[in-house]
Amino acid sequence: MHPITRLSAAEYTARVPDLADLLLDAVAGGHSLGFVEPFERGAALDWWRARTPAVADGSLLVWACPGPRGVDGTVGLALESKPNGRHRAEVVKLMVHRDARGRGLGRALLATAERAAAELGAGLLLLDTETGSVAESLYTTAGWTRYGVVPDYASDPSGALRDCSFFYKRLR
Repeated sequence: MHPITRLSAAEYTARVPDLADLLLDAVAGGHSLGFVEPFERGAALDWWRARTPAVADGSLLVWACPGPRGVDGTVGLALESKPNGRHRAEVVKLMVHRDARGRGLGRALLATAERAAAELGAGLLLLDTETGSVAESLYTTAGWTRYGVVPDYASDPSGALRDCSFFYKRLR
């Protein structure tokens, strides 16, 4: 099975280079995740390092699955800090290395984030993804509900505008 572990603040810091490599692979594979080409390793490192305070204070939970490339997959869970929204959380940056796909790791990472959210009392999860992507299929088959599509929401790594699908899932 997939050895998925939640990263402590120290483990997260140690894994930033591997997480950066995973992000580079995802963008090179056509998944923007908020980035466009050219996308350099320094920018990927900076992006992950900028999340260090959120990991340290517990507002961002990050899981990783180690593999021969360092990290084969990751997922994050961003907890809502507003008092009226503490019942919800957002699944962020679910990524699986191109060489590790097709083995159920994405589904396992998603299930890990869902279980953790439920244990923390978050009964409503949100996420967004490119419309028509493999990720969209994963969320649909995992019981998520698409509640809208925004045309031309973000560009892919090459700069072409893509539609974005927004999903939610009730855990209770």
